[in-house]
Amino acid sequence: MCIMAMAWDAHPRWHLVLVGNRDEYHARPAAPLGRWTDRPGLIAGRDLQSGGTWLGVAEAGRAAIVTNLRGYGGPQADRASRGALVTDLLAGDGPYADIGQAALDDFNPFNLILVERSRAYFLTNRPAPLRTALTPGLYGLSNGTLDAPWPKTLALKAALLNWLTEGADEPEQLFAALRLERLPEAGIAPATPSDAPDEAAASPIFIRNPTYGTRCSTIVAIDREGLGRIVERRFDAMGAMTGVTAEDFRW
Repeated sequence: MCIMAMAWDAHPRWHLVLVGNRDEYHARPAAPLGRWTDRPGLIAGRDLQSGGTWLGVAEAGRAAIVTNLRGYGGPQADRASRGALVTDLLAGDGPYADIGQAALDDFNPFNLILVERSRAYFLTNRPAPLRTALTPGLYGLSNGTLDAPWPKTLALKAALLNWLTEGADEPEQLFAALRLERLPEAGIAPATPSDAPDEAAASPIFIRNPTYGTRCSTIVAIDREGLGRIVERRFDAMGAMTGVTAEDFRW
């Protein structure tokens, strides 16, 4: 997952709204969004290469998303899968389920946001392991530091803010923002190139590339009563939509 925007505890109706794109090599196999039979209560897509997920929700009252972190070189094959960290935190079991004790250095460079019913956290492991409680607000994250003013991050945060202030109900406006293929002009370009050689140094929100590009767009919306919906749209190597999945749940 390479970009997301999130409003947490910042709106009278919505407890959490999270929108994001997963950018990945098209050759890497993945299962669509769904309920996991081996981790009851977990709803997410699944990386079929390593077994974890990049974004998901748990009916126990958790949501989490991970992004890669630029500037530290390509991934090392002997490291644990970053998706395992997301999965354990969501499920509340496994070797990385305890946010305070999880060995963050086991993983290649990452950023992660975990939201619970009454708390939210930002985790990273570069340049050193960090666990930070978040205050209610609007956040954006790509492959740099939290809220780094990259053009695409600013644009997605602005789209989410507009959706919230306009009192919208349907996700189409947010999905349209996640499909933006024009690089916004406002903001500061990344200072370091992507560790994925097929990704441009400064890319738009939606990456159309036959080798490495946007694989899916996901929206999570949970109201103050705990009623939630997660919707995933999937895309092929040419950027055409190949499927949609939606799941309703309650925290």
